[in-house]
Amino acid sequence: MSEQQLTYESVLELFREAGQEIRELRLSIKEQGAEFDRLMKDRDAEYDKMRQETDRRMKETNKKISELGSRIGEIVENMLGGRILDKFHALGYEVDDYTRNHSFRLSKLGIKGEIDLILHNGDISILIEVKTTLDTADVRQHIERIDKYRTYADARWGDTTIRYIGAVAGAVVEDKVVDFAHENGLYTIVQSGEGVEIVEVPKDFKARVW
Repeated sequence: MSEQQLTYESVLELFREAGQEIRELRLSIKEQGAEFDRLMKDRDAEYDKMRQETDRRMKETNKKISELGSRIGEIVENMLGGRILDKFHALGYEVDDYTRNHSFRLSKLGIKGEIDLILHNGDISILIEVKTTLDTADVRQHIERIDKYRTYADARWGDTTIRYIGAVAGAVVEDKVVDFAHENGLYTIVQSGEGVEIVEVPKDFKARVW
């Protein structure tokens, strides 16, 4: 078989074919680039949409947190306006003063926390946790909080003669939560009309003392 002879025309044809392939390749690259740009724009648009949605949710969450703080403040005001000191007097606790939003910290023991309301006199203090909706987890956490406060008070003032008891309060409190609090020796305070009431305790109830 004889080798094909290259002619001027055949060389030109090869160049034309190569040029066509290059043009097609450039077109393909351009189309792919356009598709890539479109995908990037779509991605950026989706990202912007997600960011805007996140910002909206954050604003809603911050608003709810602010409203929640105000709601808890309202409950505390109702407790004080509802003569909560007198109600504990009726149970035999001679508390005559109160402190709101009491923060405590002892860095060397890694202890810190905040108590919504403390009713106290020289011998006993009632540490109260306030929630809009009270559940059993809140009761458990408050017990842990009082444990910490007992340790804090002993280390801070070195006076173990002060007794601490606990109470929990809420605008919405289910019966099972009241029962759980009583089982653990804590009083429960609920909203009643414009004021508040201390839920009647069982006959075998004994307030836990720290």
